[in-house]
Amino acid sequence: MEAITDVQKVVENTMVLVLAGGQGSRLKQLTQMRAKPVLEFGSHCRIIDFPLSNCVNSGLNRIAVLTQYKSQCLIRHLMQQWGALNDNFGGRLDILPASQQHSENWYQGTADACYQNLSYIKEMAPKYVMILSGDHVYQMDYRKILATHVKNAADMTISCIEVPTKNAANQLGVLSADGKGKITAFNEKPATPHALLDAPDYCLASMGNYVVNTDVLLDLLEQDANSPDSEHDFGKNIIPNIIKQSRIFAHRFRGPTGTQIPYWRDVGTLDSYWRAHLDLLNNSDILNLSDPNWPIRGHAFAGTTTKITRASHQAPCELENVLIGSGCHLTSCYVRQSVLSNNCKVETGTNLDKCVLLPDVTVGHMVTLENAIIDKGVTIPDNFVIDNKAVARQQGFTVTDKGVILITQEAIDSLSQSEYKIDRPRHTSKLTVVEQIPSDISIQNTQPSGKNLAINEG
Repeated sequence: MEAITDVQKVVENTMVLVLAGGQGSRLKQLTQMRAKPVLEFGSHCRIIDFPLSNCVNSGLNRIAVLTQYKSQCLIRHLMQQWGALNDNFGGRLDILPASQQHSENWYQGTADACYQNLSYIKEMAPKYVMILSGDHVYQMDYRKILATHVKNAADMTISCIEVPTKNAANQLGVLSADGKGKITAFNEKPATPHALLDAPDYCLASMGNYVVNTDVLLDLLEQDANSPDSEHDFGKNIIPNIIKQSRIFAHRFRGPTGTQIPYWRDVGTLDSYWRAHLDLLNNSDILNLSDPNWPIRGHAFAGTTTKITRASHQAPCELENVLIGSGCHLTSCYVRQSVLSNNCKVETGTNLDKCVLLPDVTVGHMVTLENAIIDKGVTIPDNFVIDNKAVARQQGFTVTDKGVILITQEAIDSLSQSEYKIDRPRHTSKLTVVEQIPSDISIQNTQPSGKNLAINEG
């Protein structure tokens, strides 16, 4: 009971800074007009809803979100979805654009983002500051890292997770720690990550989440701001420079039993963003947005209910392992291993396989799409076929090395005006006669999860 009381006191003395100003350029056109943290995920969430939900579920309710890159949509989402944090959870949520109080520059790095808000931190006067990345998908109890921090009498604690070395190379910050968890080395995105002694194919990767004593943080930010050679980044500058003279500890992100590696993914590329959606369908035991014990609070769409109907003289819809948001309308179509966000429409005879549809997508009649991400608001014309990455690349679509195809309205419009024809000979429809599905429910028929954990791929 005493330990629980102590942790509660630590929570009450902690303020959270969520870094949500990233451009997310590796997501190509998906982030041309919006910040990466506000990109839709699943059927009803935004990426930033993960750290914010983790905070609320952990009892942390003094939160500030630091915004920068094309933040209008992000700010609107924060105001509409999280503005009632004070009323609902007894806390407060502040939005902090670059204040430019110390210079005329925008945020120059993660450390500079915090430095530009020194006066805010001092005004809030917390004992501890938790700094979180706003663009990762995971479910985590932050009280555990706070407990680790206090137990070790640490100056800073870094949340980390075991990741395959091939996935961390050139992508993630990698650290080494001794038997007591004290960090002995930190390298930002090394080409050859330092492997774990007991697991040579894995390394300890930083999750971009830190707990820092406030007095220590203020001193570090002042020193870094006065360093002309610094890039003003925690991973590149601050952490490597203070390891020897400070008490910096690692907190390993683990499951409830302490043995399982939990789900965590940096959805910073089209491949990882697409794969994380498939994980929602196939690994619900480690990524479950509907977990009543740890809900991810997304946008509650208040429009019409989802309709799944059968067209005249057509087979009924056939849905296999799908997640469907509110306000969708599906008619005599085949959808497999796909996630449909709110307010999507799929017409008769269409086949969707391993597709991610962002909100307000309309897919016409007799369409075939495979391994695709369809951007928000796109209209796919009738008889459109895109199931071959080589052809898709020739037609001007963005295609990843792993074969994920990004479909945008600009690419569709450009193709319709080019020499390529959208109409192509059709193959036999995959539709089969199945029992009529009720028209007023969303379907999530989750397959048994595989043995391999789906963790970061970049």
